[in-house]
Amino acid sequence: MGNQAIVEIGTIFIALIGAIITYIVIPYIRSKTTVEQQKTVEFWVRVAVNAAEQIFSNPKMGTTKKEYVLKFLQEKGFNVSETDLDALIEAAVLELKKMR
Repeated sequence: MGNQAIVEIGTIFIALIGAIITYIVIPYIRSKTTVEQQKTVEFWVRVAVNAAEQIFSNPKMGTTKKEYVLKFLQEKGFNVSETDLDALIEAAVLELKKMR
């Protein structure tokens, strides 16, 4: 399997994860919170993800970035499950990648 095939498989995988997050996970989270709560959490997730991207710019630091974001959000006092936060983080990262 060549590098091109690996890149294509990776691209397809990222698109699939993005679709799952966009059409299943995010609507589920939204159904469990108020509009204002959603906006607040989404705002702070984006802030934390952007900060983690700036602080930990070396490749292969995904775990460190995620830990930073989770800790940041917990310090802000969000009472959202880690699973839901993971989905929001992934959505914010996907959004950030699309902007590049």
